[in-house]
Amino acid sequence: MAGTLYLCATPIGNLEDITFRVLRTLKEVDLIAAEDTRHSIKLLNHFDIKTPMTSYHEYNKVDKARYLVGQLEEGVDIALITDAGTPGISDPGEELVRQCYEAGIQVTSLPGPAACITALTMSGLSTRRFCFEAFLPSEKGDKKERARILEELRQETRTIIVYEAPHHLVRTLEDLYKVLGDRNITICRELTKKYETAYRTTFRDALEYYHEEEPKGECVIVIEGKPLEELRKEQISRWEEMEIQEQLAFYTDQGMDRKEAMKAVARDRGITKRDVYQQLL
Repeated sequence: MAGTLYLCATPIGNLEDITFRVLRTLKEVDLIAAEDTRHSIKLLNHFDIKTPMTSYHEYNKVDKARYLVGQLEEGVDIALITDAGTPGISDPGEELVRQCYEAGIQVTSLPGPAACITALTMSGLSTRRFCFEAFLPSEKGDKKERARILEELRQETRTIIVYEAPHHLVRTLEDLYKVLGDRNITICRELTKKYETAYRTTFRDALEYYHEEEPKGECVIVIEGKPLEELRKEQISRWEEMEIQEQLAFYTDQGMDRKEAMKAVARDRGITKRDVYQQLL
């Protein structure tokens, strides 16, 4: 009988945030796959957990996942833990989960801390709809991909969550400010730890502050989405620059039938379908 993969959320700072279920599971499984065994051994020692560990990280995630799946197929129960938070969120855990499903291995997730949710709920910004971007691509690694994602975020109306290291914080704030314009933001740092802070500010004020103060601690930037009214005005302005026939072709080229395309044109321009029809004659 095949084993089970347990995705075990671990504290993002305060060790008291670990759940009883995670503690029990870490003690009962046959093997713990950890992102950094040197880091995780401190957690296991603190709770007197003696289960064997093996490394599973970004640089061995594909090959090591194959090995772990093989172990699971032989009946070994495995717990996956990340350095902090929930496995699979901004870490290589998703690759192991994917391979497990392909192999028919049972996967279950033990809920617990996640920095993105912790920051969102204490940000004071809208929590109804949000998107998680994790770390933006490095400027050194892929400038084009970073620019593409920033441009996508420019039109995002949901609350945006971004991770950043302290030594890259100012540059990321500058890039976000340049593309998104000034927005309300909350910068959360050292979450659940002694010096936890939630700095409610704007891009402009944050940049002034951090040009004087050195950023410290891992940060989560929670960003106000683009106001719907502002987005609507931009869309109307864009459509008004186009001829109605051109806009209609835009929709029909995407597979929309002519009748539905006319409705879309009318909606975009704030006019009636009859007005569209008359202008097309």
